[in-house]
Amino acid sequence: MGTISTLKERYERAKNEFLTDSTINPDNLKLFKDFFEHQEYKLKRINSLQKLDDASYKTLFKYIQMLRNSNIWFKNKSWYDFTKEDIKRVYDELEDGIIKTYIGKPVKARDDYYIKIFKGKPFKLAGKDELAKEVIEYYKSNKKEVRFIPEEDFRKIICNAYKPLHRLLFWLAWDIGENINALLNLRKKDFYMQKSPHTNEPEYRVNLKKEILKRSRRARSEITNYSETVELLDQFLPDLKEDELVFDFDYMNAKKILDRAVERSKVRCIPNW
Repeated sequence: MGTISTLKERYERAKNEFLTDSTINPDNLKLFKDFFEHQEYKLKRINSLQKLDDASYKTLFKYIQMLRNSNIWFKNKSWYDFTKEDIKRVYDELEDGIIKTYIGKPVKARDDYYIKIFKGKPFKLAGKDELAKEVIEYYKSNKKEVRFIPEEDFRKIICNAYKPLHRLLFWLAWDIGENINALLNLRKKDFYMQKSPHTNEPEYRVNLKKEILKRSRRARSEITNYSETVELLDQFLPDLKEDELVFDFDYMNAKKILDRAVERSKVRCIPNW
């Protein structure tokens, strides 16, 4: 398996493609450029960083897609010219499920858009944040309960992940309870094979270093619990160099793989909001 770009390289490449997209309104390109300059500086200062870290690049990378989506929803109109009617149209279409994701489902991450875009710095730079607050004043987040799936449903999803490397990613996420971004940055040297002191069966200790985790997460090691995880690691780790990444695809590809498997399995989280 070959190496893949660092988060910094992927972000810089994606940002450059976004900010030089000739199909985007020039007013908006300028606004987006100003936003990223502001956000990069903000992330350095509020986190006491001399240079941006991987957690910062993950945050910035997400903004690229959110801004691109928002610009499409507003039909590429200059953000400086938004009216209350423009903002209300998009807000109502999000709330009524008219705006869909690329897999044809209503957008569920509406909180992120309302807080980070509508009431956030992008709209503030355009002078429209107060107008947006008026429009969405009645919105209430319904994210009050932890959502989950039972193990039998997880196994249905696994049955729809056809490539062994994809199944390994799913099993690791289920087994050690860490997010996909962190898992995609694991290398062979982060895994240590050992025997369980309780069962004498093989298991792996997975070292989760601080630099690959979300800022709020602490560095730690986790022990695998499922034989399926061990079997898949046994299949892939021997062919890798010590410093080589286990997974040769990035977050966006991983998301598509997971979305397809979930869609085929028809599994839904509990509770189903």
